[in-house]
This record gives sequence, structure tokens and C-alpha cells, in this order.
Amino acid sequence: MNLKEIFSVTLILFSVIDIIGSIPFIIIIKKREGRIHAEKATIISAILMVGFLFLGQSILKLFGLDVESFAVAGSIVIFIVAMEMILGITLIKEDPDAKGSGSVVPLAFPLIAGAGTLTTILSLRAVYDQTNILIGIIVNLVFVYLVLRSSSWLERKLGKSAFAVIRRIFGVILLAIAVKIFKDNVSFG
Repeated sequence: MNLKEIFSVTLILFSVIDIIGSIPFIIIIKKREGRIHAEKATIISAILMVGFLFLGQSILKLFGLDVESFAVAGSIVIFIVAMEMILGITLIKEDPDAKGSGSVVPLAFPLIAGAGTLTTILSLRAVYDQTNILIGIIVNLVFVYLVLRSSSWLERKLGKSAFAVIRRIFGVILLAIAVKIFKDNVSFG
């Protein structure tokens, strides 16, 4: 257990999940569905994230891929997500036909534990200890749960401009992380 690694993993996942930047979307889901099932969304997200932490490599081997290749691909996805956050644009469109419970689709998946998060978890395995990643996931899930439970209060207190600033700050951090993951996993030889 390494506190520096735990902090790094927690910050990376916090930036990718971007639960603070997703509050406007969460509010829309809450208005549409009537309420947010914070416990259900958090538990399903946990199953997806922890499952991918432990089984992700096996899934890759099934397709003949290595963690480094997946980490490089993941860094590109993270880079795109960071650019969306910084520029305030949407490059990756959500599937409008993916309907279901608002706490599961689109909240738990793909908003919290989507492709970017799962790719990041596998990318982190190439750089950080598995125990530290697991602790980082748990810390983020606690934070996700708290945000889901208090989304209406947060919306009233912070306002739209504060969300925009927070989103861009984490976008720049995420961009630097994407470059680091790419650099650590590319071999030119």
C-alpha cells in the first residue's frame, strides 16, 4: 500500500469519472426518472469497475492483446475525454436508444463506469499496484455515492459557472495523465 499511488489513482479516476461535471446530467436524469437510486448506481458501478480490475487482463488475453497496448489505446480515449472537458465539446456521442432505469443506464453505465473509466482502470494496472487501484476505486465510489445523494444541494450551492471551471481544471489534469500513460507504455524499438 502506497499513499502516493493511492492519491494518484484516486485523482486519475476522479478526473475520468468526472462526477462533479456530470451533475447537470444527473439532475436531468433525476427530473426524468423522479429520483436517483444512489445505492443501486454505486453498487453496479462498483461491480463493473472491480470486475474489470480483476478480469480485464483475462478478457484482453482472450483477444490476444497485452496490457501495454490496451493502456496506449486507453490513453488515447482519456486524451479525447480530456479534450471534451477542456473545450466544452462532445466528441463521443451517447447511444440514444440505450434506455432503461436511469440509475443503471445511463448513470452507472456509461456515465460512472463507462468505457473511459474501464479503460483507465486497465491502463492503471500497467503503472500502479492492484491494491492501490482498488483503494482508489473505493474512494471514488464513496465520493460518487455522496454526490448522487446530494446532487440537488450541490446544484444550488455551486452554480453552472463553478461546474464549468471544475470540469476544465480536471480536463487539463486528465490530459497530462493521458500523455504520461502513453509515454510509459509506448516502446519505439
